[in-house]
Amino acid sequence: MVVSKSSPLIFERSREGRYAYSLPQKEVESQSVNDVFDEKFIRKEKAELPEVAELDLVRHYTELSNKNFGVDSGFYPLGSCTMKYNPKINEKVARLGGFAEAHPLQDESQVQGSLEIIHSLQEELKEITGMDEVTLQPAAGAHGEWTALMIFKAYHQKNGQGHRNEVIVPDSAHGTNPASAAFAGFKAVTVKSNERGEVDIEDLKRVVNENTAAIMLTNPNTLGIFEKNIMEIREIVHEAGGLLYYDGANLNAIMDKVRPGDMGFDAVHLNLHKTFTGPHGGGGPGSGPVGVVKELASYLPKPLVVKDGDHYRYENEIENSIGRVKPFYGNFGIYLRAYTYIRTMGNKGLQEVSEAAVLNANYIKARLKDEFDIPFEQYCKHEFVLSGSKQKEHGVRTLDMAKRLLDFGVHPPTIYFPLNVDEGMMIEPTETESKETLDYFCDALIQISEEAKNDPDKVLEAPHHTIIDRLDETKAARKPVLKFDGLHAEKE
Repeated sequence: MVVSKSSPLIFERSREGRYAYSLPQKEVESQSVNDVFDEKFIRKEKAELPEVAELDLVRHYTELSNKNFGVDSGFYPLGSCTMKYNPKINEKVARLGGFAEAHPLQDESQVQGSLEIIHSLQEELKEITGMDEVTLQPAAGAHGEWTALMIFKAYHQKNGQGHRNEVIVPDSAHGTNPASAAFAGFKAVTVKSNERGEVDIEDLKRVVNENTAAIMLTNPNTLGIFEKNIMEIREIVHEAGGLLYYDGANLNAIMDKVRPGDMGFDAVHLNLHKTFTGPHGGGGPGSGPVGVVKELASYLPKPLVVKDGDHYRYENEIENSIGRVKPFYGNFGIYLRAYTYIRTMGNKGLQEVSEAAVLNANYIKARLKDEFDIPFEQYCKHEFVLSGSKQKEHGVRTLDMAKRLLDFGVHPPTIYFPLNVDEGMMIEPTETESKETLDYFCDALIQISEEAKNDPDKVLEAPHHTIIDRLDETKAARKPVLKFDGLHAEKE
């Protein structure tokens, strides 16, 4: 018998007749699926599902979790993703029975505690952002972007400006910005960055016009640079009749230091699953609340949670509402985590979060500046972008260095983004990592840079110590294997 170096798949564990559950004896008569469902919905063949005992099932999922990389198991410096530690007190609060077992269709009178949490979080986010009203409905950042743009669209149409169909997006923006603009029915128009990585004011003046509906910005921007001309940008766009949208992905750098509302933004989305320590990754869960100025408050999705005396209730009478954007009221478990984090940290704590995030990013940048090209040399905020162009001269690309980092037990930073930096590597350490971790990461990158010059094959053939070797990513993208179709190797 050949013993595989990797653990068996759940299908390989399967033995006919085994099961991992025990149901109580039926107390109702059995019904045929043919009596319940239309024939077109009924399988013609039995589903090929694995049949395993409970212990094998537990081992299967435990092995999968051990193979997965997460912020609890190692450094995760993905730029613009804020993969910070998720405090365990957040998890404890989110699992309290009165919250975890509440049903979204319960009567308001039975969930007053949950509604109070929602209302309190709305008020805290209004204070943090400088907005006049907040909805928690959107399920994630991009969903928040789309929600805000739909509010902008409704606002312009209500004011006889329905012809405004262009949204200005910087060339360094998150990819979701132009995608959200297109999905909301707008045309995305690019504004260039200047030599300092900021919005080019002259190019902004060129692209803004009578069709401008909005500009989408994050500040600091995706390069980790604070847009010091933000007030001039505001005046240019507002004078043209457009609105300002704030992408809150980078709020981690400025909490309790400066607010989007004070910069002149008309709407903002926040990533509770980033800035406010909800679990992040694996496709969710997320939460992307949207805040707006008072002129846009009547366009928010309904319902809102409002306080009426000592009672909390859903408010559905919102005059110009764009309608519901999420079933029930969004992802409540993430609200609980964010609320716990904000109350645990307090004003001073949130200030220190931003201070530490900025300090950590600048520390790494300073340690790596002699080994890598740094296209924008000024102080960064919570993240920065370096270039692997020096290493490319030796035939080693940023992708190769990212693969080599896996051998050091570090998740690679974001690579090849934003697109206006050649061989870009975008690094965000967050505020939660220790100096020892930052030094380990810097030492690893410096070693890899030396290998690129003196032993490039070591980098080009990486990773060397992971469960599988380097994948053929082109083949994986074009010919993915999405289902189990039997054992591919014969067993002796």
